[in-house]
Amino acid sequence: MEAPTTSGAVHARHPVCTSSAAGTVREAALAARSAATRMATTSGAQRDAALAAIAARLTARTQEIRAANHRDLEAARAAGKPESVLDRLVLGAEQVAALADMVREVARQADPLGSAVDGHVAPSGLEVRRIRVPLGVVGMIYEGRPNVTVDAAVLCLKSGNAALLRGSSTARHTNAALIDVVREALSGTAVPVDAVQQVPGTTHESVHELMSLRGLVDVLVPRGGRELIRSVVHRAAVPVIETGVGNCHVYVDEHADPDMALAVLLDAKTQRPSVCNAAESLLVHASVAPVFLPRALAALAGRQVTVHGDDRVRAYSTAVVPATDEDWGREYLSLDIAAAVVGSLEEAVDHIRLHGSGHTEAIVTDSQAAARRFALALDTAVVAVNASTRLADGAELGLGTELGISTQKLHARGPMGLTALTTTQYVLLGDGHVRGDSGPAPGLSCDVLGGPA
Repeated sequence: MEAPTTSGAVHARHPVCTSSAAGTVREAALAARSAATRMATTSGAQRDAALAAIAARLTARTQEIRAANHRDLEAARAAGKPESVLDRLVLGAEQVAALADMVREVARQADPLGSAVDGHVAPSGLEVRRIRVPLGVVGMIYEGRPNVTVDAAVLCLKSGNAALLRGSSTARHTNAALIDVVREALSGTAVPVDAVQQVPGTTHESVHELMSLRGLVDVLVPRGGRELIRSVVHRAAVPVIETGVGNCHVYVDEHADPDMALAVLLDAKTQRPSVCNAAESLLVHASVAPVFLPRALAALAGRQVTVHGDDRVRAYSTAVVPATDEDWGREYLSLDIAAAVVGSLEEAVDHIRLHGSGHTEAIVTDSQAAARRFALALDTAVVAVNASTRLADGAELGLGTELGISTQKLHARGPMGLTALTTTQYVLLGDGHVRGDSGPAPGLSCDVLGGPA
């Protein structure tokens, strides 16, 4: 895991809006807990006004954000960071404008708080409702991409939470500038400034302290490489929503349209290869391989993609390099892809079950039966039928943005938007209702309930 960013404001004109409110991790968490209590009682209109202020300040301070980002890029280049890291790090004028647009889009989303998940009226007349409420204090530990700073901040604010943000040293100046902008914007709104903070400290020990603050921090969300996620999951005393690495597959079925399959493959692999929903593996049914693979390999070569193939794929091009056992499970985040020929849909599913990461899997097929079998057979957060894996994204799915893509099964799965940052609360509306000593209410069975509580 990369060293975290340092705290402190980038913009001296607004000393109240430093990127961290406190000197220690525990003090920051205490301030966040206090802010979360206040956030729970804010109105949707107040939170939307805060997001509008953030979008405006992002636009107004674009040049300062770009200057901070330039410092990070120069340091990353000097350190010899790979191109995939540099790609995720860039935050130019176009990207800052896109961030501001994203904030406005999140503000336009429906307020998740107070909405009824379900409800009923008990035989006694007691009205039972289950509604959405905030999680509380959300800790975010992430690598590389500074846009995550704003994504996490605005999703937490819109859903009534407080955010403790811990980015990597690679983006230290950019993250500090962005958090300063957010806090500056909040200072003129009804939303508490300490609802967004940068975790203080520059060492891994401060990250470990954040992970230990059960009772102050309600949930942690790690977003980054395999080692970062594994470290947080194994070390944290705080509950963790596990986002996953993306060894995403494109399976070209025997019933696939070759033109569609080629378009899906090229988008999934080359549209932006450095992100987790880019395709890292290609599986082709043997019956369509003679028609599809020559075209696909030539097109991939034309986009400078190196194909790591099995013997059956290598038979179609001398440019294909031999795939190793490690290639099948790799998240390349580069212009590389592993490729294999399979004899059936079931063989493709078995391959994905063995090597996939539970993120996103795509099938290209004209057969509804094949699509259904593929979807039902795979234990994965997202299945794309005749669509690119790159569409497994919060913005593309109408969520405004996402905190990450959860590959676990509890609470949240797939792209995490606003509702993933809420939990539920039962509200019981009575008219003097009491339990009494008369046993279960009429119509309820002790056998079904396992006996009265």
